[in-house]
Amino acid sequence: MSISEKPMATEGAPLGERRSWPIFQQPLGLVVYLILLVFVALFLFGVAAAQTVPTVSDLSLLLALVISAVVCVEAIRRIDLPAGITRDLLGAWWFPAMLLLPPVYSLLIPVPVYLLLQRRSRRTLPHRRVFNAAAIGVSGFLASVVWHGAQGGLLAGISGSPNAHESLLSLSGVSLALACCAGFTVMNTFLVFLGTRLSGGSGSVRTMWDREAFLVDSAELCVGVTVAILAQLSMFLLVIAVPPVLLLQRSLVYQQLQTAARTDPKTGLLNAPTWEQEAAAEINRARTTRGRAAVLIVDIDHFKRVNDSYGHLFGDQVLLGVATTIAQQLRQSDLLGRFGGEEFVVLLPGADATEAWQAAERLRSQVGRMEIAVEDVQVSITISIGVAVAGDHGNDLVELLTAADLALYRAKETGRDRVCLPAGRPEVTGQIPGPREGQVTDPANSPGEPS
Repeated sequence: MSISEKPMATEGAPLGERRSWPIFQQPLGLVVYLILLVFVALFLFGVAAAQTVPTVSDLSLLLALVISAVVCVEAIRRIDLPAGITRDLLGAWWFPAMLLLPPVYSLLIPVPVYLLLQRRSRRTLPHRRVFNAAAIGVSGFLASVVWHGAQGGLLAGISGSPNAHESLLSLSGVSLALACCAGFTVMNTFLVFLGTRLSGGSGSVRTMWDREAFLVDSAELCVGVTVAILAQLSMFLLVIAVPPVLLLQRSLVYQQLQTAARTDPKTGLLNAPTWEQEAAAEINRARTTRGRAAVLIVDIDHFKRVNDSYGHLFGDQVLLGVATTIAQQLRQSDLLGRFGGEEFVVLLPGADATEAWQAAERLRSQVGRMEIAVEDVQVSITISIGVAVAGDHGNDLVELLTAADLALYRAKETGRDRVCLPAGRPEVTGQIPGPREGQVTDPANSPGEPS
C-alpha cells in the first residue's frame, strides 16, 4: 500500500514570489511525523549496517530483486494511477528481501524503486515518495528482524541469520514467513493510515482495509513468499517470476482505474453519472414493486465564502468532512454521491416523506455540529437540504431531482440551514437539473459558489 496523488504542477511561482517547499505547506503534525519516520529509518539503517557484513551473494540478490521491481514499474509507468491510497504488488519483491537478506537490505530496496517512480513515472510531491519508501523500509526491517531473530536470536535478528532462508523449504518455515509478511502488511497499513489522518483525511482503518483490499494484500503475501522460495532455490528463477507478477500488477491497476472512474476524486463518493445510473435503476425497481424512495439534494451553505476566506485546499477538507459525516449517518442500502460543486445527492430506498424528513434533519444536525480548524480558528459548517419523495413529487429520477432542487432553492431563500419539501408537484423539462448558476459543473475542478 502507498499514497498516490495527482502530478505536481509544472507552473512556476509568480515573479518575485519566493517558492516554499511543499512539505512545509502540510499540517504540522504530518511534517513532524514524516521527519520522525525518516529519522527512525536512518537510525535503524545505521544500527543494522554496523552489524551486517556485505557479501557478493547478498548484493547480487538485492540487485536482482531491484531489477525485477524496476521491470514491473516500467511496465505500468504510462498508466495514470488514481489519486489517493493505491495498492500494488511490489511486495512480491519486498518480501524476498525481508526473508532472504539481512534486515538492513529491507531499508535499502525501496529507495531505488521510488526514485525510479519519481523520475520515470509521473513526478509527484517528493515528500510522498519519501514517506512511502520510509514506511515500507521500516515495516520491512521490523518484519525481517522478527524472521531472522526467531531462528537465531536477537543479534541474528539485526545482522541476519545466515541459514534463515533454508527454513523456507519446511512447512513451519513457510508458516513463519507468512506471519512475518502479514506483520509487514499490518505495520505498513498502520503507518499509511496515520499519515493520511495527519494530513487531514478522515477515513478509518475499515475503509482502508475492506474486503477487496484484504484480498489484494493476501494475494501479494502469497506471491511474495512464492517468489522468495523460488529465489532461495536459485536467483535465476526470478526470471520466470516476473511475467506472472507483472500480469497480476496490470490487472490490479485496471481494477483500481475502474473504481476511480466511478468515484469522485475529492470525496471518494460516487460521481454524478454513476449515482444517476444506480439511482435511476433503484427508483425504477421501487416503482415496479410499488415501493417507496426519496431523493435528497444537500448543499453546503456559503461555500464560496469559505473558499474565498480560507482557500480552496481548506474547501476541499470541508467537502471531505461533510461527505464523511453524511456517509456515517446513512444506511448501507442508501446511495450517496457528489452531484457537483458543493452539492451532494442521497437516495433513500424504502423511505416515505416522514422518514426522509427525519433522515434529512439528522444529516443537517450532524453536519451543523462539525467544526474544522484552520490556523487555530474553528469554522462551523451548515447545510441546506431539499427532499422529494417518489409518488408524491415525481415518478422517475428526473422528476424527483427537479422537485428536490426546487425544495433546496426554497431552503436557501428562507434562510439556509434547514430542510424543505417542494411546494406541490413541479413541472419538469425531461432533463436532470445541474448545479445552479455560479456553480462548477466539473467535480474534479475547484468547487464553485452556492446559489
